Amino acid sequence: MRTAQAQGFPGFDDLDLERLRARGGVKWRRAGRDVLPAWVADMDFPTPPPVAAALRQAIDDLDLGYPDWPNGSPLRPAFAKRMAERHGWSASAHRVREQTDLIQCLQLVLHLATSDGDAVAVQTPNYPPFLATLRTMNRRIVPLPMRDTDHNWQMDPAAVDTAVKRFGCKALLLVNPHNPTGRVLTRDELGDIAVIARRHDLLVISDEIHAELAHAPHRHVPFASLSDDAARRTVTLTSATKAFNLAAIRCALTHYGPDRLLALRDAQPPDLYGTVSPLGVTATLAAWEHGDAWQRDLLTVLDRNRRRVHAVLRERLPLVRHHLPEATYLAWLDTRPLGLDEPPVEKVLREGRVLLDGGAPFGEDADGFLRLNFATSQEILDEILTRVVEALGGRRGGAGAGDRMAP
Repeated sequence: MRTAQAQGFPGFDDLDLERLRARGGVKWRRAGRDVLPAWVADMDFPTPPPVAAALRQAIDDLDLGYPDWPNGSPLRPAFAKRMAERHGWSASAHRVREQTDLIQCLQLVLHLATSDGDAVAVQTPNYPPFLATLRTMNRRIVPLPMRDTDHNWQMDPAAVDTAVKRFGCKALLLVNPHNPTGRVLTRDELGDIAVIARRHDLLVISDEIHAELAHAPHRHVPFASLSDDAARRTVTLTSATKAFNLAAIRCALTHYGPDRLLALRDAQPPDLYGTVSPLGVTATLAAWEHGDAWQRDLLTVLDRNRRRVHAVLRERLPLVRHHLPEATYLAWLDTRPLGLDEPPVEKVLREGRVLLDGGAPFGEDADGFLRLNFATSQEILDEILTRVVEALGGRRGGAGAGDRMAP
């Protein structure tokens, strides 16, 4: 394939297709040789240089022995510091616990705080592994459908209140910024949810892993920062993996607001749920302490790409409903107005040779939707858009600015 043009962003736009296909990760490995993957939420960009340097240094120093962390890893104060600097939230380092993965964080909290058959309210559509976790753990899913309005996707506070009361929910799983719609809930919207949580004594499990991928002027507000009551009832789940493209380091954090839940967690055998790798801690610290410049460039690229997706869809697939994502690198596309005779994921793969996500795994009423990952180079994204548009019968006209890429 030809390389990106000089005016692009080095490290972001100079991706080589053959090197991407040679990667061992699931995103590219699962796609065929002639397929472009834009499905799972991994970015195509290389590891941030400060993170790569820190990991190399640990290897060069032969520093792979048991860590000396009698009071927890150094991520605990680092998390508290970052929350204060980024969001003005006075999180407590003493309430932070490390896990290997955000899904594990959720599963542990559900295991400790809820019981078999308990009702858990959750926005729909939603991240498929979260919904699968609730089903596997036999927690009754109470869907809180997001409403597609003229301006964005919204939660309906009255509907949330009614559903929580009707089904006697024990917990609310809040994904904010939201995957897959890309919404960033405002302080007022979060305040409405906080009132409902207090009224019904809900545990709020707040997944905030996309917090650092909010696009200006939208700003992330940690749910636990809203009030003392919100802080006491909220468990916050997060990681550096999404904002710095580090999924394989297997390092995530849980901030426990409820005293009782933290005590239950600490009463468990110390290694029952695994321990975080020192290399995961090294990578996360390097990202948080030295990766901000890289992240600013990343957000510039993602902002350009989200606008590109939005513009191409409006021009060439005007019937497909789509809102400019306020956060993340994921676009949520409603293809139902096209009246397709097969699931859009299958159609785009068969006719366009692009692998996307979507459909029933994202919850009730998600059939006919596609989730498109636009965290890739300008050239690859343009080729993805060209193929998707053609597969869905869009108007003619190139989405890209050059020749078609070689398969």
